[in-house]
Amino acid sequence: MPTLDARLEAVLELIRAEAHADIGSDHARLPVRLIRGGRVQRCIAVELNPGPLAQARRSVARSSLEARIEVREGDGFAPILPGEVDSASVCGMGAHTIRGILRRAGESLPPSLVLQPNDSALLLRLWAHEAGYHVRAERLIAGYWPYTVLRLERASGADPVYEGVPLDAALKYGPLLLRLGGDVLYRQVWDDAVRLSKVAAPGRASWAELETARTALSVLDGGVIRN
Repeated sequence: MPTLDARLEAVLELIRAEAHADIGSDHARLPVRLIRGGRVQRCIAVELNPGPLAQARRSVARSSLEARIEVREGDGFAPILPGEVDSASVCGMGAHTIRGILRRAGESLPPSLVLQPNDSALLLRLWAHEAGYHVRAERLIAGYWPYTVLRLERASGADPVYEGVPLDAALKYGPLLLRLGGDVLYRQVWDDAVRLSKVAAPGRASWAELETARTALSVLDGGVIRN
C-alpha cells in the first residue's frame, strides 16, 4: 500500500464517499489508499501532465485496482461529468490555482470538497462563502510550512462556523482552527505578526494584515471568541 506524507494523510482522513474524484492526482497514491482503506467505493484520478499521468496509470495497475480507479487525462474537472462523483479533492497547489479550478468546474462540482493549498487558504474560504459551501472540518499540518486542509460541503445560508469569531482572522487562519488552537497555528500566527510588524504602516495592506494577525493571537490567547 502506498505511503502518504502527513498532509495527504490528513486529506485522506477527511474523505468518505461513494464516488470520489482526485483532481491533479499526480501518482494516484491518494486514490489507491482511499480504495484500499474502504473510504470510497470508486475513484477517478484526473491528471493533466503526461509524466504523472503515466505514473498514475502504473500505480493503479500495480495495485490491481483498474476496476475501481479510473485514470483520466484532463484539466481540473473537465473530465468529470455533472453528478458523476459526490466528493472531490484538490491538493498540493496554490490557493489561486485551486480557486481557478473550482470556478471553472461548473456543474461538475460535487457537494463535498477536500482542499489542501500550499499557501494561505484565505482565497478558498472566501470562495466557499461565495459559492455556497460551508466549512465542516479544518486541519493544520506541520511541514516545510504549515499546510491547511479544508473539508467543505454545499449548504444554504450563512456558514454558522464563523459565528462568534472575528471574521478577518477566521477567514485568514480558519474558524475551526482558531477554536482548536495548537502549537502549529500559534507559531504560524506569531511569525506572521513578527514579520508584518517590521513592514506594516497605517494605510497599507500590510497594516490590515498585521491587525488580523494580532486579532488571531488574541483569540488563541483566549480573549475574543464569543459563544
